Amino acid sequence: MNVEKTIGKLALVLSLLVFGLSVFFILVELVNFYPDFLIDNKNETSFIENKTIDEHLPAGRKGQEIKYGYLLINQSPGYMGPQASSEQLRYTGNNLSCTSCHLDNGTRSGAASWVGVTKRYPKFRGRENRVSTLEDRINGCMERSMDGKSLPKDSPQMEAIISYMEWLGEGASDYIVQKHSGFTDIEISSYRADTLIGKAIYEQECALCHGNNGEGIKIDNKNKVYQYPPLWGHDSYNNGAGMHRVLTAAAFIKGNMPFGQATTEKPKLSDEEAIHVAAYINKYSRPIKNNTQIDFPDRKLKPISTPYGPWEDEFDSLQHKYGPFKPIADYYYQQYGLKKKK
Repeated sequence: MNVEKTIGKLALVLSLLVFGLSVFFILVELVNFYPDFLIDNKNETSFIENKTIDEHLPAGRKGQEIKYGYLLINQSPGYMGPQASSEQLRYTGNNLSCTSCHLDNGTRSGAASWVGVTKRYPKFRGRENRVSTLEDRINGCMERSMDGKSLPKDSPQMEAIISYMEWLGEGASDYIVQKHSGFTDIEISSYRADTLIGKAIYEQECALCHGNNGEGIKIDNKNKVYQYPPLWGHDSYNNGAGMHRVLTAAAFIKGNMPFGQATTEKPKLSDEEAIHVAAYINKYSRPIKNNTQIDFPDRKLKPISTPYGPWEDEFDSLQHKYGPFKPIADYYYQQYGLKKKK
């Protein structure tokens, strides 16, 4: 009788153990496929990852400010650029829109998304060698990607842009904030980028939208608002912009181009193809930013594919522009213990 009771208890313990292990493995799989599964979602009930002005804009004064921010970033030339009605409203120097790079109105992961960006600032930035605010970061784009001048930090334009960005990330979890940060990872190359190979890839994959001469395609002939932005020439980003660095441009290209075909999860181009086409795009002339020599006061923090000096190494300008980049990255790791990804 005692033996039967003992066996029964052991069977019960084993059953509970098997059940517990089953639950554990199910939870592991859920977390693998749904990283937010175990996160407290009490503060995320209103979060929408791909908000649109037409469907989700709140009512009232707040909604009006958010919409103004949306118009500033989506139709930049007419609202704060060369086509603005008043000279006092003209802050951007080219006819790009902010959404030329920040795709899907700033909601696309892998395209410098603004979803959660207000939670990522203030933060330290090497280019200024200090902790920068989001307003500082926006003005960096204004002066470089938009080839213009800074917005006053207390201006209606700056406040509206910040409101739009805050709205995009309302209720976002830490996982969502991280998911929408930066570009796709790309392997640092141990070869020199080849602009002839890049040209062939560009002609096959990019010219349809961006033009044979990188001139872009306008929405119509009455204005200079672009459906697909120019990639070089006077109406493109200047030489101080992040996109002028081959590794940065390649990471963007890999995760997003050709437009409508590639995603961060399913790129069309390989790392090597993206690097070659980024080099081809950036070999051409573009506006010049003044005083780039003061960028990155601590030169050790300068990205390895920054094409303008000075640098904290003896690699020449051609290698900093086209690679191979791995020897440069190895140098900074060996000399300073810095692991550089771009």
